[in-house]
Amino acid sequence: MGDAEMIRMLAGAIVAGLLAWSPTVEACTGIQLVAKDGGVVAARTLEFGFDLQSNVLIVPAGTAFTGSTPDGAKGIRYETKYGIAGANAVGLPVIIDGLNEKGLYVGIFYFPSFASYPEATRENQSRAMAPHEYATWLLGNFATVEEVKANFDKVVLLPVVLDAIKQAPPVHFVVHDRTGKSVVFEPIDRKLRIYDNPLGVVTNSPTFDWHMTNLRNYINLIAINVPQVDLDGLKLAQFGQGSGMHGLPGDFSPPSRLVRAVAFTQAAPRSETAQETVLQAFHILNNFDIPVGAVRDLDEHGYTVDYTLWTSVSDLKSLTY
Repeated sequence: MGDAEMIRMLAGAIVAGLLAWSPTVEACTGIQLVAKDGGVVAARTLEFGFDLQSNVLIVPAGTAFTGSTPDGAKGIRYETKYGIAGANAVGLPVIIDGLNEKGLYVGIFYFPSFASYPEATRENQSRAMAPHEYATWLLGNFATVEEVKANFDKVVLLPVVLDAIKQAPPVHFVVHDRTGKSVVFEPIDRKLRIYDNPLGVVTNSPTFDWHMTNLRNYINLIAINVPQVDLDGLKLAQFGQGSGMHGLPGDFSPPSRLVRAVAFTQAAPRSETAQETVLQAFHILNNFDIPVGAVRDLDEHGYTVDYTLWTSVSDLKSLTY
């Protein structure tokens, strides 16, 4: 990737907001949209209970990385084949959300109560890395979802504790490529599971297959307004716009957000270009912003208040973050 391309990827960066990351938060929402010109756009919000101080990083091709292990030993060693642009967190030299020069996107999403990782052994140390390092490995080495599917389990994710949150981060991953293919990876029962993601959406717990089954509860939803009905001569009409989506869950829980993400992305008309779709993605994700005070967790220290930290959009056609 040339310097001009790297600069263009960085110049397109939009990282907004402050405050929102705690070990109890489970409020990130991810979507995918496809433009009429074939451009694919991946977008997401990120929430937590304290300021992640995310920065946008550029990782050139040929950058050397070494995986982390719970006991501080060195894990897998590799050099990136592709240049990467994206956001980090808490000063880490890794990407938690971003794309590479081939138009592959990877996002890390919180996955509490369900993520589980294998124990470190002599046998797996040479393939080991921390969960928060996995997105960088995928982006640095692969160009398409098909390549990722063929290689995703060539490494082992070990429970490396992050000082910032005092635990190994319970996370899962979404991957999109510039053809529109998408998959989700989840560390369940100490193994990475893979799910095809035909709708391009992701939130948090529970498992991705559970979310897909839960959509069957909402197949009555439709973007078209409900027509007037006649009940023995009594004509009843809708009060106003939006009656077809009556029953759409509006809370901030992961299942409800995923249903809304499917409803809004499926109802969205295709924009002409990827550039127009970037604006459309931001507009859709405005519906998932968490206002300050709307989501709280109570512990021995009082309330932890969570709200949206930042929103990012990746244009996989023009390679703009």
